Amino acid sequence: MAPLTAAQTLLSPVELSYLHSSLSLHPPIRPDSRSPSQFRPLVAETDILPSTNGSARICFADGTEAIVGIKAEVENSALRYSGGEGGVHLGTGRQDEEMGDVEEEDGIEKVGGERTGRKGAGKNSWVEMTIEIPGYRDDDALPVFLAAMLNEALLVSGDLPDKLWINRRFHWKLYIDILLLSPPQSYPLPLLSLTTHLALLSTRLPKLKSEQDEDPLFDDDWDASVYLYPHHHPTTITSTSTSTSNSNSSNSQKSPRERPPITILAMAVCSNIIFDPTAAELAVADAILAISVDETPHSPSSSSPSPKLEDGARHLRLLAIRTIDLPSRSTAPGVPDSLNTAAGGSKVKSGGEDVSGRMEEKGDGRGQEGVWVPPRGGMKRGLVARMVGMVLGRGGVAEEVLGGLDGVEVG
Repeated sequence: MAPLTAAQTLLSPVELSYLHSSLSLHPPIRPDSRSPSQFRPLVAETDILPSTNGSARICFADGTEAIVGIKAEVENSALRYSGGEGGVHLGTGRQDEEMGDVEEEDGIEKVGGERTGRKGAGKNSWVEMTIEIPGYRDDDALPVFLAAMLNEALLVSGDLPDKLWINRRFHWKLYIDILLLSPPQSYPLPLLSLTTHLALLSTRLPKLKSEQDEDPLFDDDWDASVYLYPHHHPTTITSTSTSTSNSNSSNSQKSPRERPPITILAMAVCSNIIFDPTAAELAVADAILAISVDETPHSPSSSSPSPKLEDGARHLRLLAIRTIDLPSRSTAPGVPDSLNTAAGGSKVKSGGEDVSGRMEEKGDGRGQEGVWVPPRGGMKRGLVARMVGMVLGRGGVAEEVLGGLDGVEVG
């Protein structure tokens, strides 16, 4: 579980109880009047840092701001030892071809029986991420866990490391530096994820001019550079129509394209599921979940089964799910008026039995109505399934967020 120590909201038990009751209504009443799936307004821009391969900045309405810069450097790939008739040698160049250890299978180059082509050739060590948060050391729990969760979403599919493969001898090393410019007003994971998403979309790599296993030679013209995540949309014909200019013109529909992952933060209060919660809302959450998804191109000819997409739908893929420690568990419970001496109650019964820590519980286990009781227990599988379904479903939260990010000008 990732720690939630970014923003400790100091609320009294009475305030916690009132806020929990408001968020438990149908529909829930949020302090900022947003709907359950509505995100906070934000300002986003890309390509803001010079001398970087990609960069982005996002500022939330509460003033929390993050900047991400990405640098790419060429590095030598790790030496691979392979055997042959001439003894043990380093299998990173053309010597493997002379020894007969290079073979072609379905367009994928193999050395010594191991795949060294672009697909599946990347390594997680080719991506390095650092996060800096004001008031926190680099080895504090919060930056370490945030970097681990963002890195997991980037590397779990293996698509990003594969993009960094140049040839058997060289690869790109990607350095992702994330800076939170202001102390976090809420859990900063969604902000950092969205900013990293835009920075990766704007990342360019010089165009490669060399071939095969030659030393990398790149085009000096930056305008000829290629995006790490291509921006073009392949089109497919969906229908034909008759127009005044061309009776055989066709209507084309944009197909989903590959995009970096995003991580969405969701919380549950009773049966309500709320997205992009603030620090105050997180203080009364019964469960918190970080859901990482990405968009991949839809290929009907793929060997793995995939659902048929409707017009305009996105091919979303679930990458990772992480639970977040509940800050509400560290809050102090409320005291009923019947047991509060300051309100005229009696703390100790006539028989001498102390009942200050015992309250009559109802069926939901929350105690007396209007009295704050920190949540106990974990998340039910049905609740996790509901959260994931609201994110990945047709017209769900993930599609809404990706649609909003499509409006940000990149490049």
